[in-house]
Formats: sequence, structure tokens, C-alpha cells
Amino acid sequence: MSKDKNSLSELFRMFFGKHWPVWVGGILLGLLNILLFAIKSPWGASGGLTNLGDNLFSLFGMFSEKVVTPVSQNNYGMLVVLIVLGSFAGALFSKEFALRVPPRGEMIKGLLGGAMMAVGATVGIGCSIGSFFSGVPALSGGALIFTFAMFAGVIISLKYLIWEMERFPKWSTGKSYTFLAAAPEKGRWQIIAGVIVLIGVIVLAYSYVDSSPVMSWFIIIASLMGLISQRSRFCIVKSFRDPFMSGESHGTVGVIAGLLVSLVGFTVIKYFTIGDISEVSQRARELTWVFPNFWGKALIGGFIFGLGMTIAGGCAVGTLWRVGEGQIKLWFSLLGLVVFSPLSNSYIVPFVDGVLPQGAKFRAYLPDYIGYDGAFLLVVLILVIWYVFVKWNERTGRFSAF
Repeated sequence: MSKDKNSLSELFRMFFGKHWPVWVGGILLGLLNILLFAIKSPWGASGGLTNLGDNLFSLFGMFSEKVVTPVSQNNYGMLVVLIVLGSFAGALFSKEFALRVPPRGEMIKGLLGGAMMAVGATVGIGCSIGSFFSGVPALSGGALIFTFAMFAGVIISLKYLIWEMERFPKWSTGKSYTFLAAAPEKGRWQIIAGVIVLIGVIVLAYSYVDSSPVMSWFIIIASLMGLISQRSRFCIVKSFRDPFMSGESHGTVGVIAGLLVSLVGFTVIKYFTIGDISEVSQRARELTWVFPNFWGKALIGGFIFGLGMTIAGGCAVGTLWRVGEGQIKLWFSLLGLVVFSPLSNSYIVPFVDGVLPQGAKFRAYLPDYIGYDGAFLLVVLILVIWYVFVKWNERTGRFSAF
């Protein structure tokens, strides 16, 4: 019995004693993304964040003309909530949960960055998940435009942050506080709390088994995504930013691994029309996660989103799992995302749609132009070039700031 107990303890320490390689997280998230697509549709965050915002405003009687789906009945609203809970469980099991209150300037950046991400995601029809991590494997031409625009936004925002750090260092410095942190040999309460959260997630998933099996699977997969993201520190803004700051490529390699895995799975699902198509046509299955954002909406939205996620210090998924860890700056980022997503949908998106011609906001499905083989190879080529570049830059430091 003691040997079995030691074996279980060793297994627990393997998962929660130290962080996982980012590439492991990327591969696992790619596989779970394929499962989501096979069940219903791929991973996305902006739709769920908008749903949370709509429900928040409805509590105050705002936008009452809108028909708002309760979060408990919205697959992507629940996906957002469960990613946070999954991250919360991962942080508790590893005794890494703590309320970390940064200086006031950082909290302002979190809120501002979240608001910018909300505008970028609603205008570009997707965030760093929907229009990048899922959109690129979905062979969307708009997703490629969104990606390059997001990259440009990251670079410009990074230059601003370096300038601010050098010229106005006091803007983001000051007192910071940490509460509820566990000491290395203590903090057993966090593991107990993690078990309670895990049991709660299982009960919640089971409660939907009869009424909505799809929701049950979304709950399970989302909680796993949150836990995996927290344990591997998976973050898309890190993959864009770090090669140009420290030169490190670990985050980038993890994201590339996840994209490659998703690309294979998504292409197979679309080509062979795998999944439940009882309510949609084969063509609709092909166009899943190919949004009408090519090229103008993706360009504008991706650029604004890239600016915002760099200022906030977290992309869509990075914000969610850091919220679960207790990082207050990202709580403000999440608040910005939730509050400004419905506002942007109501006021900014209609303006952009009115200005842009139809030729700047249509669905561009790459296989329609270059076939499945050409589209697949194009995405692979882009990922290989990205990988070669970040590895070369890691060795040489040619484009690294520090």
C-alpha cells in the first residue's frame, strides 16, 4: 500500500511539481482543439467573452432589445468560464495560486489592453484563438491576414513598452502585494481546494449529460485546456513577443506545435466532412471558422488585438489562465474584454462594416483558390519559416532587444 501511495505521489509531482514544456502544452491543446471541432466547432474565446458581457449588461437592463443566451446555455460562454476553472485547479494543485496585486499602472494597462483586445476581436471576428490558433488550421485566408496584422501590432506595442520603460519607468512601478500564497512546505489547503474544484467540474459536466451532451464535452475539454495552459504557460502573445525581447523561442515552438497538430486534424475533418452534419451542409462544415473578415476586417482587427494583448501582457487564453492563477492585472484585462466586447459589437463594428466595401470583408477559404494540398502546404511553409527564424534569432540575438 505504501508503495502504491508513493507511486501516486510521484505521479502527482510529475504533473504538478514543475511546469511542463510549452511544446507539450501546444500538442495537447491542438489535440483537444481537434476534439472540439469533431464534436461541434473549434476553440474560440471572443464569442464566449461577448456572451459574458451581454449577460453582464442585461443584469443592468442595458441593450434590453437583444436576446441574450444565458452563459449556462452558451457553449463558448461556458468554455471561457471552465478554462478559468481548469487553470484555477492547476494552480491550486501546484500550490501556485495567489492573489498578486501589481502597481496601479499595470492594472490600468490590463484594463486598456483588454478593451483593445475586445475591439480587435469583434472587428476582426476572432481573437488570438479563433482567428489564429483555430483560424489558421481552418485554412482561412482571413486568419492569415489577422495573424500578420497581429504580429505588426505586437512589434509596435513592444517598441512602445520599451520606450516607456526607459523614459517613464515610474508609470508601471510601485508597491505590489501578494495574498494567499502557499509556502513551499505548506499550503495543503490549496490541494484540498483543487480537489473540490475538480469534483465541481465533474458534477457540472455530468449535469448536462442528458440535456446537452455537447455541453458536457465542452466543459470537460475546456477545463483540461485551462489546466494544460496553466501548467505549460501556453501564451500566444509570448510566442510573438519573446523572440524580440529575450530571444527565447520556447513559447513560439509550443504554439507552432499546436498549430501543426490542429492543421492535420482540421484538414482531415474538413476534407472528409467528419462530425455531426445533420444540421449543416458539407459546405458549411468546410467553412467552419472561416469568417467574413478577408482582408480589411482581419487587418484592422488583428492589428488592434496585437496592440492590446501586448499591453495587457496576455492574449485571450493567456488572460484566462492567468486569471485562474490570481494575477489581478489580468483580472482587469478580462474585465476590459467582457465589458468592451458588447460595446464594440454595438457601436464600433457597425461603423467599420459601413466604411469597408464588401470586397474587404468576405470569406476566403484557401482550398477554394489553391486546393487542399496547396492550402495545407502553404500553412506548413509559413510555420516552418517561423520556426527557422526564431531558432536562428535565439542563437544570434539579431532581432532581440535584450
